[in-house]
Amino acid sequence: MQNRAPQTRPLYRERLSPSLWLLVTVALAGPMVSLIFVPIGSTVALLAGAAVSAALVAAFIGFTPVLSVEGTVLRAGRAHIDARFLGDPEAFTGDEARQARGPRLPARGWHLIRGGIDGVVTVPNIDPDDPVDTWTISTRTPDRLAAAIRAARPVTD
Repeated sequence: MQNRAPQTRPLYRERLSPSLWLLVTVALAGPMVSLIFVPIGSTVALLAGAAVSAALVAAFIGFTPVLSVEGTVLRAGRAHIDARFLGDPEAFTGDEARQARGPRLPARGWHLIRGGIDGVVTVPNIDPDDPVDTWTISTRTPDRLAAAIRAARPVTD
């Protein structure tokens, strides 16, 4: 008898981490904090500034949402939905993505939108008991996320 482990590798996984420029901007809070502590001592000021910079950068990276498709479940941040309740995903980049995030953004949809990330995937929610019509998700690789969602959906004849 063979032990069949469930699929442990996700079909798709992406951390929507902030851009390098945002991290540099956040890290600049450290030198500002160090100026406050200069009257106490230069060593204390340097340590406080470095600690604040490191803590803020770690927090910005640590609290970013993760997208994943594992088995038949799509997880986007803290939300998750079984792929059997999802319709055919659409991947957008460029101006189409800007339209999907802006003027065409459904009011009754669920959104995970991050600034600085161009791609967007919209997925219709076909669950009749769910008040959410669509999921709109920012992603750096919209084609890969859409393909993973399609692969996670059950095959219908």
